[in-house]
Amino acid sequence: MSNIVKIGNMTIGGGAPVAIQSMTNTHTADREATLAQILALEQAGCQIVRFTVNTEEAAESIPYLREHTHIPLVADIHFDYRLALKAAEYGIHKIRINPGNIGSPDRIREVARVCNQKNIPVRIGINGGSLEKELLAKYGAPTPEALCESALKAAREFEEAGLHNLVLSVKSSSVPNMIKANRLLAERCDYPLHLGVTETGTKRGGSIKSAVGIGALLCDGIGDTMRVSLTADPVEEIYAAKEILRACGLLGGVNLISCPTCGRTEVDLIRYAEQLQTKIDTLNVPAGKKLNVALMGCVVNGPGEAREAHVGVAGGKGEAVLFRKGEIIGKISEDRIVPVLWEEINRLLQ
Repeated sequence: MSNIVKIGNMTIGGGAPVAIQSMTNTHTADREATLAQILALEQAGCQIVRFTVNTEEAAESIPYLREHTHIPLVADIHFDYRLALKAAEYGIHKIRINPGNIGSPDRIREVARVCNQKNIPVRIGINGGSLEKELLAKYGAPTPEALCESALKAAREFEEAGLHNLVLSVKSSSVPNMIKANRLLAERCDYPLHLGVTETGTKRGGSIKSAVGIGALLCDGIGDTMRVSLTADPVEEIYAAKEILRACGLLGGVNLISCPTCGRTEVDLIRYAEQLQTKIDTLNVPAGKKLNVALMGCVVNGPGEAREAHVGVAGGKGEAVLFRKGEIIGKISEDRIVPVLWEEINRLLQ
């Protein structure tokens, strides 16, 4: 089990639930635009949010953002270690640093000193695209072994400077490399791990890459917090993250079971599934509450799947059979499929 790290009002590691993160894409110095995006992320279910601190003006936005938001804030620092010190001064909850572009060890020591003094955790973020030159020379490429060695080397530097309040992440745009690097890291340290496949691409492709990489590790019991990185509205990252956690059995909520359709399907199942999923996405489900809902195209698989679901329907010609825990409770017309299931979901969640 990994160490416990406190980030504002959140706990990661030590067996705590996997925390969902995202990152704003606004100019942080534009504090109103950044605040609006953070609040939208909060509403979607984000639990930790990161933003770039690339100027002094960006650092000066931190107190305002802290005052008007409710989740921990993470300052993303590249190149200028002095901005990490500014972020700490302005009350940031956590700092993310990539040692590969921060510079000399004395800069690491100064960040460690200030963060230790203010009890601010640091995430050491290692990316395949910014690996140290000596490790690239040693391994010939940003291999999983190189990523793991870079993270452990940076962790030792912070430890030697007196800071042990650390989170590690090793990311790559290669899904297999990301998986292997995190497995190596999990074997060799007790620090909480932040999971993510970096530079994944658009919503569809990026969500699939992230599901494969992050999901494989979560199913192994590896990972304490995660970000799905997408070239899309950051809110989409939260929806994808929740689906990954739900698929791994690590998150409650409403799990929609729907068949892929075939020539036996006699209702407009694809449209109904999209409509129902859109409604489900708006729900604020109490922690730990799990509900399985089956939306099946015909009676071949329908009754069997509905038997495992709290509620479900199996389509027929112009109608559907409604089940509760495998028991048929009646028939409904096709146009009532989505409204009736939505009523059932809300009733069961009460």
